[in-house]
Order: sequence, then structure tokens, then C-alpha cells
Amino acid sequence: MAQGRERDEGPHSAGGASLSVRWVQGFPKQNVHFVNDNTICYPCGNYVIFINIETKKKTVLQCSNGIVGVMATNIRCEVVAFSDRKLKPLIYIYSFPGLTRRTKLKGNILLDYTLLSFSYCGTYLASYSSLPEFELALWNWESSIILCRKSQPGMDVNQMSFNPMNWRQLCLSSPSTVSVWTIERSNQEHCFRARSVKLPLEDGSFFNETDVVFPQSLPKDLIYGPVLPLSAIAGLVGEEAETFRPKDDLYPLLHPTMHCWTPTSDLYIGCEEGHLLMINGDTLQVTVLNKIEEESPLEDRRNFISPVTLVYQKEGVLASGIDGFVYSFIIKDRSYMIEDFLEIERPVEHMAFSPNYTMLLIQTDKGSVYIYTFGKEPTLNKVLDACDGKFQAIDFITPGTQYFMTLTHSGEICVWWLEDCACVSKIYLNTLATVLACCPSSLSAAVGTEDGSVYFISVYDKESPQVVHKAFLSESSVQHVVYDQQGIFLLVGTSEGKVFIINANSSSSFQIIGFTEVAKDILQISTVSLLETDIVKVMVLSSLPEAGRSRLEMFTLPTLLPQVSTTFADERGRLKDEIIHKYLYELEHALSSAVLGFQSNQIYGFCSQVPYICSYLLPEEEHTGIYILKPYKKVQSRQYGPGLLYLSSHGLWLITIAKCGILCIRDVYTLETFAWCRSHSHQGHGIQSMRISMDGQNILVNGRDDGTLVYLKWKRFGGHLASEILDYYQKLLISLSSAMDKENHYLSTTPKVSVDLGSDSEHTKQKASTDLSQDELVLTDVKKEIPWIQQKSQEAIKKEVNLFSKKRKEIKQGIKSLSKTILNMMEENDKLENIAKLDQQEFGLDLEELERLHDESQEEVAKIIKDVEMHNLAKSYLAELIKEECWNSMAVKGRALKCFHIPCVVENFPMKARTVEELKELERVLQQKKIEAECLKLRKEIVEAQSGVKLIKQRHEEDDEEEEEEDKTVKYSNLPNYLLGSLSTDFGVDTSLLSSQLELHSREEKINQIILLKDIIYKVKTVFNNEFDTAYKQKEFEIARVKERNVRIREIILDLELEEAVWQPEFEDCEKPERMLVVQDEEITAHKHIKPWHKAKELMVNHEKEHWLLIQDASTRLRALMDMMGGVLEVKKEDILRMVIPQPAFMAKPDAVWTEEERKQFKDYEKKVKELNEERDKYRKSLEAELKKLQNSIQESTQAFDEHLKRLFERRVKAEMVTNQEELKISNLAFSLLLDEELSSREKFLNNYLTRKQHEKSQTSEAVRKSREDLDVYKEHYDNLLAEDKVMDRSFKKEFSEIPGHQVDILYKLFKRRPRISKQKTHSETTSVVPFGELPGSGKLNKDAFAQLMKAMDELDNISNMPEGLDPLVWNHFCMTRRAKVENEQKVKQKAADLLEMATFLQKRVEEEEKVQQEIERVFHELILLQEEKVRFQLNLTIQILLKQGQVELENFQLVLEYSDAILINKNIIEDLNSVIRTQGQKKVASMMESKDVHKRILQIEWEHKKMEMEREDLNQKAWDIQMLFFSRDRQKYLNEPNYEALISIQIGIMEQTIAVLDKTHKKNVENCKKLLKKLGKFSNQKDIANYALSCNLREELVAVSERKDICNAMESRFCHVGQAGLELLSSSDPPTSANQTAGITGSKLTCEKIVKERYENMMQQQKLTNISKQQAEQISILQTEVERLRMKTFPALVQM
Repeated sequence: MAQGRERDEGPHSAGGASLSVRWVQGFPKQNVHFVNDNTICYPCGNYVIFINIETKKKTVLQCSNGIVGVMATNIRCEVVAFSDRKLKPLIYIYSFPGLTRRTKLKGNILLDYTLLSFSYCGTYLASYSSLPEFELALWNWESSIILCRKSQPGMDVNQMSFNPMNWRQLCLSSPSTVSVWTIERSNQEHCFRARSVKLPLEDGSFFNETDVVFPQSLPKDLIYGPVLPLSAIAGLVGEEAETFRPKDDLYPLLHPTMHCWTPTSDLYIGCEEGHLLMINGDTLQVTVLNKIEEESPLEDRRNFISPVTLVYQKEGVLASGIDGFVYSFIIKDRSYMIEDFLEIERPVEHMAFSPNYTMLLIQTDKGSVYIYTFGKEPTLNKVLDACDGKFQAIDFITPGTQYFMTLTHSGEICVWWLEDCACVSKIYLNTLATVLACCPSSLSAAVGTEDGSVYFISVYDKESPQVVHKAFLSESSVQHVVYDQQGIFLLVGTSEGKVFIINANSSSSFQIIGFTEVAKDILQISTVSLLETDIVKVMVLSSLPEAGRSRLEMFTLPTLLPQVSTTFADERGRLKDEIIHKYLYELEHALSSAVLGFQSNQIYGFCSQVPYICSYLLPEEEHTGIYILKPYKKVQSRQYGPGLLYLSSHGLWLITIAKCGILCIRDVYTLETFAWCRSHSHQGHGIQSMRISMDGQNILVNGRDDGTLVYLKWKRFGGHLASEILDYYQKLLISLSSAMDKENHYLSTTPKVSVDLGSDSEHTKQKASTDLSQDELVLTDVKKEIPWIQQKSQEAIKKEVNLFSKKRKEIKQGIKSLSKTILNMMEENDKLENIAKLDQQEFGLDLEELERLHDESQEEVAKIIKDVEMHNLAKSYLAELIKEECWNSMAVKGRALKCFHIPCVVENFPMKARTVEELKELERVLQQKKIEAECLKLRKEIVEAQSGVKLIKQRHEEDDEEEEEEDKTVKYSNLPNYLLGSLSTDFGVDTSLLSSQLELHSREEKINQIILLKDIIYKVKTVFNNEFDTAYKQKEFEIARVKERNVRIREIILDLELEEAVWQPEFEDCEKPERMLVVQDEEITAHKHIKPWHKAKELMVNHEKEHWLLIQDASTRLRALMDMMGGVLEVKKEDILRMVIPQPAFMAKPDAVWTEEERKQFKDYEKKVKELNEERDKYRKSLEAELKKLQNSIQESTQAFDEHLKRLFERRVKAEMVTNQEELKISNLAFSLLLDEELSSREKFLNNYLTRKQHEKSQTSEAVRKSREDLDVYKEHYDNLLAEDKVMDRSFKKEFSEIPGHQVDILYKLFKRRPRISKQKTHSETTSVVPFGELPGSGKLNKDAFAQLMKAMDELDNISNMPEGLDPLVWNHFCMTRRAKVENEQKVKQKAADLLEMATFLQKRVEEEEKVQQEIERVFHELILLQEEKVRFQLNLTIQILLKQGQVELENFQLVLEYSDAILINKNIIEDLNSVIRTQGQKKVASMMESKDVHKRILQIEWEHKKMEMEREDLNQKAWDIQMLFFSRDRQKYLNEPNYEALISIQIGIMEQTIAVLDKTHKKNVENCKKLLKKLGKFSNQKDIANYALSCNLREELVAVSERKDICNAMESRFCHVGQAGLELLSSSDPPTSANQTAGITGSKLTCEKIVKERYENMMQQQKLTNISKQQAEQISILQTEVERLRMKTFPALVQM
């Protein structure tokens, strides 16, 4: 296999042996390109791979500086260009097929090139780089120079292509933009001119964009000033203002995905939204092509096609989407039609035509490459079959000289032929795989998966590998699969830190011997199995990331372990450490890889933190615990990044690989490198794994991320190195030969295991059905498998259960008895009181479970408490922010006042304290105003002093002027409010410092006016707040006074024993808002959580209080006072109403037994009672009068406060009105300031824009000057050359003046003669297929034409063309002169073409200069207009004037904003005129009212007359209706029958029963009819079957008859000589002569009669059924009519009879 590459000298010295790359296997991640008609190429890792389509032969080109970046090909020159990925990358140009470097291009790019593209004509190469330059460069790759470059910051491009018909046009497209770049040339100067394409909207429509810099359609606002562009409103003054658009004005555009050129220099653009665009290459006009829907549309999944790639063909384009189809777009005019062209198994990512357009290259997303050949069979050929992902693992099939295997992550296993990397076979595991290893002792391999299984694959038949066994070890993923050197054991390492030992022999069914536990993070497993020993040493390397160390665990496996495995492992399969001699070692530094040496008990390690390779000696004596190993030898590796170590089969070569991508082969004794190769690079993260064959001649290297597999061979392999490994290889083969024969024989007879595998086609179908995903793998295992380690554990548990069954029974019985006891205790506990009752948890016997539940509950409680605390903290923080913003920061808190009796509320103005900056600004403005006033005063004094004559008069005049100024000041301050624009003077605010509204022109004056207006607002609010505070204090006083009076009122009500409620006013929350910030106890609805010990403490305190009250003795003195005086020492006046005179004791006796003394006492008692009642009445009346007086005083005082609060409310409304008036003035001033800023921003932008245009003008002027100078110089050269040509023509006869004249004439004719160059005719087939035709380059065309001309001149210079008689020397001189003339003519033609090109270039530069000049003039014009607008705006002020309601009359209630024809006059004139108009109007209204009353009376009388007439007509109509009223029997029955409703209900019931019976009968009839129809249907089916059989028989008979008829006709034609008598005999109607004829005729007659009879019966039966159905339908209609009649009979008839 041919190979071409270039490599720099590496850091390692090769001592006589070196490695070379034999082949590279990889699949394309970028686009595949054609190099010529039969060869394609693509980059892969560090290499560019070339594939011959016909022979499938590969050629490799290696990049010397690491991984290959982007690539492009030039088909006509057969060169390949690619870039590297290093810092400051280079572009390499190589020729094909020689693979020699043509040139190396070095630019100023810092990071990477993203796109490369060759021009179809000429030697031009375009390159594009993204971050940070975003630079487009044009190269002349033959001369290695940059012709021109241009940077477009932020422009990310994903496709770039030259116009095939014009190398001067270049298209760059991205997902959001499409731009066409034009290359302009003048002699040797080149430059780019970019033009962007305006894409349509997402729906295909076009959006009319307005000019952002100079908008022409802005509305004119006569009130609020000029309307400016949005960029000026946004305050943008730089370059961003030219493209600024608000968010609302941005509409989503189409997103281009791919483009292609046409022969007419147009562009086809495919979009994500499914649209196809056509762009004119000259005008860039965009046309959205219409899609023609077919009558039978495509399937639903293909209704929407978003092109991923486009290629042009005649009459349309070929497009591909993500659905795996290639479509043909047939384009006609402005519409296209879609047809299916080809179906591919995978989504298509790239397509390209071959140079001769006979083949179509199709590349899928996976990397497979197909070639579709037009007009050949088969049309579709798979050139490159890509694997399902990158290679995960590789290994040689024993002995490693012919085949090897690869594994991908998705489970795809491939067997490859080592010589040319041809795929022999494939097998799919349909599961995620991790590692692969081939057995040295048999033709089998082991594959580890992520689900913890190991698949054993038989490769006895390389063309059909099969799975012979599956071992499900554990549920953790398999990370390492390692065979020992003799293939005795298979070591499997899992992610959970277990190493399983499996018998590697297939004859033992891959018996699992056991496992041992190691550290979890296993890095590598190394084994040593020598021929002369009967043990296998195993070393496991794992990392300790916490300690920054590495751990080594070593154990020994005897070769006889499979026979005695039961003694080495316990019941659960774990190998006993003491039997396998397991030792632990630790290293003080971290290793990324370690291998165990074959001899001297040495370990070799690759350090992960430092670039060193170390060797360690193992201790000879045994030890316990962890042994710390020290480095024995340390060598610098000169490889950076973490690496891996491998040993050769004979153990004398140490192979190292690392992230740098270099493979080194070292001597194990000296650790020095004797061979190395840079197969990969650090950009692809180096080498993932490598494998070396047993004989050491073949090395496979697998990249980590670049997706390449490299096969290395020795350039020179011999001497001592080769002899050692080859001798060991022969010994190893002899030792393994018997075992290999036995195991291979067993593998050849082993049946295939039924696991879920798939073939190639099934796998591709499965991939397509899973939505193109590599990770969605379908597993068909329905049964849940149990891992081997769990099976062993279950078996051990079963043995333990059987062993301790009796003990288990005893324990179970004890548990049952204990549970009964606990249940009894729980029942007793439920019957106890709450104090003595235990919790349910106390009865739990599982203390650990109780503790766990308690811990869980505590954790949950803690979590809830934390969440609640955080929630409360957030709420508290938010409340604090609100309080600080709305309450604490307020100097005047917001509150309200409510009236006592009316619903009126007055609120104050909440005010914040003015900041120090605001006060300083206000002080500055006040000071400035005072200074201005003093300056004005001094100016007036100076002016008046100059006009005076005498100093004395001047002093008197100054005094007078001061008095006048004071009067004027008072007068100014007392100006009407409507001139000030507000009513602020009503609140005593000084407005004398305010500037007049007609004088606010400058920005500073407006700002000062705003500050003063804010101060006025603050003062107005302060004045009102002071009044509010006074009212608030007055309400507090009134409430306190009402409380005082209510005390007496309650006493009076109590004395009078009235049930009146006392009215007590209180402040509400809105009046005292500070109460809202304090939470009262009654507002809390949730119960407070009290801890148990707090509850107990409160109960104890309450109990002590009650005990103290019980033991407290009553006071004797208090009891006596209560008994004697009612509890008081003095009788008060208020107690009269409660006084009661006690009755004498004798009054209990009858009157007859009273004594005289008792009678006297009774009279005294009556007298005292009468006096007490009189006193009580007097006192009651006085109390009632006092109560009424107190209530009246309260009512009067509160009503007086309400009246005051009403006035305060009016004051509040007025203050708010003043505030709004001042704020309106502030808003107008702020708007004017904002508009002033916008005008300034617009002016700055125009000035900046003008500066840029002027700079551009200077550049274009310089370009024009330079172009003109170049043109003049070049024209001078052209004129000189043309003059030389004319001189040569004129001096011809002078040079040949020595020869005769006739010969001179002949030579002159020959001198003027030019050879005819025959044009190469292209083949008609190629012309018809290739849409772009033959496209030779411009320079190449000139060179080829000149070469053909010189070749033709050689024919003219031949001696045979020499005239007769001419001297040969003269002829030679003539030929040289003519050749010089021809060369000069060609130079003149070339110069003329260049001169025309330079003139065109100059014309374009002149046009650009004129365009820039027009832009500058336009900017000047815009600046003048803007300045005029600015002056007009500064003079056109907005004035606020107060007008009373009714002073402004509007027509049709439309607000007029235009007062250009209005004047401002005194209101007294209008008021006088209005008074006159009002007087005249009142007179007119009075006269109109009189006439209105008269007319109204007339209309009222006429209306009453009409009303009476209509009432008369109504009464007559009612009388007629009564006379004509129809009185039916039903109505009579309704009137006569007492229980009419019961009668109707009975009739309804009878009708319902009748309907039910009829319905039941009808259903029975219908069922019978259905049964009959069913029988008839069965009978009809039988007849149909019979008819079918008969028709078949009849068809056969008819065929037989036709055959016989044909035979008869043939016989008639054969015996045509027979006479008429014979014909009459044959055609006569006599009976047939043979019995067969008779039987056939009779059978046919019977069959026809039977068929006719059956048809007749069927027709009769059908007619009979039809009649029955009609009769039943009539019966049903009659019954329905009857039911409807009966139903209507139950309702009253309201129809007029």
C-alpha cells in the first residue's frame, strides 16, 4: 500500500530499528471529496486517506504536525489542501497521486482554519477562520502568497464555495446569513467586495426594511417636537446605530442550511423551514420557489423536507434530509417538484458529483460512503462501510499474523484481515460493550459489557463468528478483561472492585472459578504465566485519589486451580486470600499504569503526575499488611500526559503509549527507547490502547478520540531483537499447540448460544427504527437473569438454612410466644388511663429499627424546621425591606383621618426626607437665582445711571426704583395663577424665583426650573401635612373628651338602668398604621406550641393559686360592713335610686291584729316611702337631663370636627391638584430635556457618520489615485509594446532588403500568416451530462493556447514551407523574426486584456467614490435639517395655562392640539360678551318655552283622543270574542269533572300500557323477521356456493366445448375437399351419433334448468320478503300515528276552533 507522509524529527533516538505506518483504518467525520474521477479522500486523525473507487485500494498521507483540520481538493490540478490544528496553523498543498508537497501556506491565523475551498478556474484558494480573527483570505497557492484578506468580526460561516463559472464570485453561508463576495483585480492587486443577501421571513414572505440611518417615512409631530429615528432615541452614536433595531422590530428570517451554484451564476439555497430559494448572482434578488404538490403526496414523515446538502444537476438539484432519502428537485421557472431519487439506510450528510458527473458520492452520518453510478448496474455501491462508532477495544486473533478483532461501544464486533484491513465479518451484541480480549490458547474472544456480562465469541470460522457462551457475573460493568500469556485463566475486573477468575478453556464451558475483592478504581490488571512454571501471577493496580497514591494487589493462581477450585473458594465463590497468597503494596506516588515483569519479581510503572517510568523490586520475604514500595530505577519518559504500559510476549520489550500520541518500545532492563512512532496526536487525546502480536512483527494502535486505527510494521526487523522474540514465539506455539487443537475442535462442534444478536442488515434496520440513535439498543431478554455472584450467595444461604433448620424453628416458636405476650400487653395498655398509657413505639422489640425510625423522624423534623426557618427568614427579610422602603424611610408617615359621622376620609402626603445631594442642589439653584436677581438689579441701575444727569437725582431715582421694584416684586408674586400654570400660591408658597415659562430655552434653565418645581411640591405637601397634623391632634383631643364624658354617661345609664349602648369612637388601623406592624395575640390563629415541662409548670402555678385562695380566711370587719351598711360607710346621692326602706316586721301579720303603735309605724313607713319616691323621681329627671346634655355636647363637638375635616378634604383635593399641576410642568420640561438629548445624540451620530464617510472618502480617493496611476503606467507599457509591434512590422522589408523583391513579398505574406489552432471538441456525452462544461483555468488557458500556438509555429517554421530559391540562413532569420512578432502579438493581447480589466477596476473605484460623496452630501443636508429642527424646538415652548371649566368650547368633543390661529386675550372681554349673549339667550328661551307649552298641550289632547278610540275598538273586539268563544266537550269535562287530573292520568296509564304491548309485539315480529332473514342468508350462501361450483364446472365444460369446436373447425379445414353432402350431414340437427355427445348435451341442459329454477325461486322469495317488509312498515306507521294521536289527546287544545 502506497504511503506518503512528512514527519519531523522526534525527541527519541532510534537505535537501528524503526516503525512505519502500513495502513490506517478510520471513517470520515468531515466531508469526503473527489480528487479525480476514480479517487476520493477524507481526513481522519493525523492522516488523509485516499480510496480508489474501482480497486478499493487505500493510500495514506500523514500530517507532520498532528491532527488534520479542514481539507479541500482541486480536481483539475489534482492537488489536496489541508490544515493542521496546532497554534498558528499552516495549510499544506500536496499533489496526487505522487503525494509530494507542492507548497506550504503560512498566514496570520492564531487558532484554526474552519473552511478551505479551491476555485474551479485558476490557482486560487480561499480560507476562512473563525475565532478570533473571522478572516477570509484569498491565496495564490502556486506562488504561496495571500492576494487579499478581509475580517468580518462575529460572522461564523459553515459553507464556502466558488462560482464554477466565475472564479471572481464566492458564496459564504451560515445558519442566519448568506453573502456573496466579489473578487476584483487590477493587475496584481486584489480586493474583496461583500454583499449580503436579504433573506425572506420564516413564512417565505418579504419584509420591507426602512432605512435606519436616513428614515424618510417618519411622522411629523407638531406638538411634541420632531420625531427622530429609534437609534437616536436609544442614545446610540457609534456604528451600532446604523444597524440598531428594537426587539419588537426583529422578525425571524429563514435559516439557510446549504447552497449550490448553477451554470447561470445563480444560487440555490435550502432552508431549515423547508423553503428553496433562488438568488440571482448579480443582483442578489431572492426568489422563493413554489413547491408543486403531487396528486399522491409523499408519506407523512416526508411531507416536510429540510435539505441538509444540495448538489446541482441539470434541470434541478439533488437534496437530502435527515430521513435517509435523496430527493430530486425538478425546477421549472419559479416552481419545483419533488421526486424520490434514492433511499439510503442512514441519514445523508454530504453529496458530491464526480468530475465527469457519472458518479454521485453519498456520505451518511455514520461515515459510510456510497457511490451511485448513472447508467450502470448495480447503481449503488458501498465504498466504505463505517463501524457503529469509534473503536473501543482491539486485539489480535491468535497467533496475530492474519486476523484481528475490533469492538465498538454499541456492541459491534468486526473481524478484519490484517494485510489490507478488509472487513471479513461482523456480529452485533446489541448491548453496550466495554472491553475485548482474544484467548491465546484457542480461537475465541471475550467481550465485557456494561451490564456485567461476558460474552465468549468463537472465531473458529472467521467469516461467521458466533457467541458460544454468556456469563452474567454481576450487575456492575466490566472494565477489564485479561487473559494470561498461556490462555489458562480469564481475569475480569468490574467497577465495584471484584476480579473474577474464569477458566479460559471452552471445553470447560468457561467455568467461573471464583472472585477476589480489590479496590474499586481498578486501573490495570497484569499477569505473568511462564512456560517453565505452573503458576500464574496476577497484579491489580488501583488508585487511591484521596491519598494521592496507588495500590498494588498481587496474588498467585496455580495452573491446577480449575480441578481443585472448590478448595480455593468458599461457598459464596470468594477465593481465600491465604491460599492464593494475596499481598498488598502501596506506592508513594500515583501511577496510571503498571505491569508485572517476567523475571526478578520487578514491577514497571508509568507515573501519572510526572513524566517518569519507574521500576520497583518486590520483597522476597513474605509480609502482612501493606508494604510500601520504593522506586528501584527511574527514567524520564519524554511523553506527556497519562500513559499505559504493555509487555511483549517474551517479556523483554516494554511498550509505552501516552496522551501525546507517541508509541515507544523500550528495553526492560535499561528502559531506553530503541523504536518509536508518532501514530496519533495530542489534539485527539493520544492513544487509547495498543496490541502487539506474539511474534512482535505486527502492532495495532487505536486512537482515543480521533477514530483511527493504525497498523505499524517494522522497517528493519532482524538481528538480536528479532531472534529473541521469534524463538520465544516458536516455543509458545509448540506449548499451546495441543491445547489449541483441542479447544478449537470443541469450538467447531459447540452450538450457538441463543442470545439477542443481529446481522448486518437487521442491525441497520434496528438503527433506523430507533430514530438514528446509537444509544437506544433493543434488548429482547424477557426473563430477569440473576448474576453468578448472587446465585452463589443464594446457594450458600440455602445451605445455611438447611443446616440450621431446627434452630430456626425454635427461634420462630419463641418469637411467636413473645409476640403473643406483647399483644396482650398492648391490649392491657389500651385499657389504661392516658397518664399511665405507653406509646406504641415502647412495644417495639427491634431496637435498631426503632432507633433508625427515630433518627429518620428527627432528620425529617430538623429538615422541616430548617425549611420553616428559611421560609420565615425570607418572609422576615421581605417584610423588613417593605417596612424600610415604605415606613422607616418616610420622614412623614402615611396615615388617614376619618370623620365621626359621615363617610369621609382624608389622607396626608407620605414624604421621604430630602437627601443631602438634593438639598445642596436646591441651595445651589436658589443661590444662582438670587445672584441673577442681583445682577439684573445692578444692570438696571447702571442703565438708569447713564441716562441721568445729576447725582442727587440719581439717588432719589434709586430710592424710587427700589420702592418700584418692591412693588413690582409684590405684583409679580401676586400674578394670577393661570399665568403661573398652577395654584401653588394658595398655599403660601413663594414662586418669585421661578423663571417665566416663556424664557425656558437653555438646558440649564430647564433643569433649575425642575428643581424649583420639586421644591414647591415639597412645600405644598408640607403645608398640607401641617394642617393634617393639627386636625389629627384635634381628633385625638375629641376622642379623649368623648371618653371622659362617656364615663359619666355610663354611670347615669347604670343608675337609670337603661339598655342604651354608649358610643365610643376609636382610631382605626388606617389612622394609626403603626399598629399594622405589631402583631397582637388575638390575631394569631395558630395554637402556640408549648413544651411539656412548660405545661406542667403552668398547672403547678394555677394549683398553688387555687390552694392559696381556699386557705385565705375572710375578713370579719368586711363581713360586718356588708351586713350593716351595704359595704359603704356613707350614703351618697347616687344611691337614692337603689335605696329601699325596710318593711316593719308586723306587716307580715294581718291588718286586724295590728296594734295602734304598729299602725302609727305603718303610717310613718308610708310617708317615708312617698318621700323616697319623690326624691327618686327628682333625681332621675336630673340624671336624664344631664345625660341628654352630655350626648348633645358630644354630638356637637364631633359634628364640628367633621365639618373641619370636610374643609380639610377640600384642601387635600386642592393640594393634590397643585401637585399634579407642578408635576405636569416637570413632565413637560423632562420631555423637552429628553428630546434635547435625542437631538444631541442624533447630531453626534451624524457627525461620527460623517467622519467615517470622510475617512472612507479619503481611502476611495487614494484607491482611485493609485488605480489611475497604475493604469497610466500600464497603458504606457502597452503603448510601448504596441509601438514595438508596429516597428517590427514596418522594419520587416528593411531587414530583408538584400534579397529579391518578389521573395520579400512572399516572405511578407508568410510573415503575416498565422497558424490555425484546432479547438478540442468535447465529447457530446460529457457535454450533455456535465452541467458546467469544460472549465479550464484562466492562466492555464493562456498558457495552453500559447503552447499550442508555438507548436503550430514549429510546423510553419519547417524547411518544407520555405520558398524556392531562398537561402536557408535567410529562412532561419525569417523564422526567428516571425516568432518574435508572434510572441509580441500575444503579449499585446494579454496586455490589452489586463488593461481593460484595470479600466473596469478604476471605473468601479470611481463609482464607489461618487457614492461616498453622495452619502457625505446627504449627511450634510441631514445635519442642516436637524439643526433647523433643534432651533425650532428650542423656540417653540410648551406653556401650561390654568383655564376655568367652560372657558374652552370644543366642537364635537374633539381635543384640539393645534392652536396656530389662536391668541391669548384677557378673560374680561369674553365674560362681558358672554353676559350679553346670555341675556339675549334667556329672552329667546322664554319665548320658545311659551310656544313649546302651547304646542305640547295640543299634542296631549290629540293623544288622549286617539287613546280613547283605541280603547273603544279593544272593547268591541273583546265582546265579539266572548260571543264567538268555542266551548268543546273537553272543556266542559274539565269544568264539570272535579278530579280531572286523576282522570287524565288514568287515561295516560292505559295508553302507555297499550303502547308497551304494541312495542313488545313489534319487537317479537322484528326478531322473527331477523331469524327468517338469517335463515334465508344461510340458504342464500349455500346457493351461492353451489352456483359458484356450477359456474366453475360450466366454465370447464365451456372450455372443453370450445376445444372440441376448434378441433372440429380444424378437421373441417383439413377435409375441405369433402362435398356439400358431408357438410350438410355435420351441420344437420340429427341426434348425436355418440353416447358422449348425448350425455354432454343432456348434462348442460339440466344444469341450465337448475340454475334458472333456483334464480326464479330466489326472486320469488325476495319479492315475498319485500311485500312483508312493506306491510310491516305500514303497520308501524299506523301505530305511530295512533300513539301520536293518543299523546296529543292528553294535552289541552289551545287552537281556535
